[in-house]
Amino acid sequence: MSAYLTYMQDQQPERVPCGSALTIGRDKNNNIVLTDLLVSRNHAMVRRLGSGDYYVIDSGSSNGTSVNGGRVSSPTRLRNGDRIAIGLTEFVFEQGIQPARFNDSISFQQTVIFHTPVIKEITVLVADIRNYTGLSEQVPIQTLSRLMSKWFQDVSDIIVDSGGTIDKFIGDCVFVRWDNDKAQDNVMRALRTAWKIAETTARLKLTFPELPRPLRIGAGINTGMASLGIGADNTALGDAVNTAFRLESATKELGCDIALSESSYRHLPERHWAGAEQVLTLKGKQEQVRLLCLDFSLLEHILQD
Repeated sequence: MSAYLTYMQDQQPERVPCGSALTIGRDKNNNIVLTDLLVSRNHAMVRRLGSGDYYVIDSGSSNGTSVNGGRVSSPTRLRNGDRIAIGLTEFVFEQGIQPARFNDSISFQQTVIFHTPVIKEITVLVADIRNYTGLSEQVPIQTLSRLMSKWFQDVSDIIVDSGGTIDKFIGDCVFVRWDNDKAQDNVMRALRTAWKIAETTARLKLTFPELPRPLRIGAGINTGMASLGIGADNTALGDAVNTAFRLESATKELGCDIALSESSYRHLPERHWAGAEQVLTLKGKQEQVRLLCLDFSLLEHILQD
C-alpha cells in the first residue's frame, strides 16, 4: 500500500513517496534534505516492512524525532495521519487511497473491498531484549536510538532471509510468524531465527562499547491456529499468538533463554526433548501447558544436529 510524507518546503507543499526506505537529514545524500541546524546530518529513516507496514526510526540524532508529540527511541509503526516532527519541519504520514467525491448514484461509488480472514496453522516467534527498561535508564537517548535503529535493521534482515513475516515490532520486541504448510520447517526456521537474533543482539556490544554489558534476548515459540490478515495492520490474532507472548514472558520466571510449547517442540527429534519437558500455568491461562526450556548454547547444538 502506497505511503507518502507531506510537508512544507519554501512555503510550498511537498509530497514524497516513502518507498522501501526513505532517509531524512541535513546531509545532501538523504532522500529528504532539511537545511536546518536542529537536524542531524543523518537524522531519521522511514522504512517499509512487508507489503505495507512503515516504521520511523531515529538514527541517534541530537535533537530527536517525535511522533504525535512524543519522542521516539525505538522503531515506531506509523499510521495514516501521524505527525512526525524533525527539527522545525513537521511531516504528515499518509497511507492508503483517500476516497474521492463520489457521484450520488450508488453505481458510481467505489467498490468496498471486504477481506475475509484466513484461518490456518502458523508458528509464532516472539523475542524481546532483556532488561530494556533498565538499559534505557543507563545510556543516553541518542545512543539508545542508534542502538535500536541498528537492531531493527539487522533483525529485519534476519527475518526476511528466514522466509518469515514480520507481524510487528513493539518497542524492544519483535513478533514474527511462519505460515507455510510444513509445521516442522516453520519450527526449525523459528529456532534458527531466534538463535541468529540472539547472536546479533549480543554483538551490539562491539558496536556500542558504552553499553554496560552485552545484550540478551528471551524468546517464546508456539504453533497453532490463528486468523491472518486482521484489520488494517494485516496482523495475526488468536490463542496461538497470545501463547507465544506468554511463553516469552515465562522465560524470565523459568530462567531460560527460549521456551517452546508442546505443539512446537514435538516437531523436533524426540531425543532433544524427551524427559526435559516442564508443566507450567502461563499468566492469563487456566489450564497448564507443557513446554520445553532451552538455552541458546543448547539450541546451537540442536541446530547443528
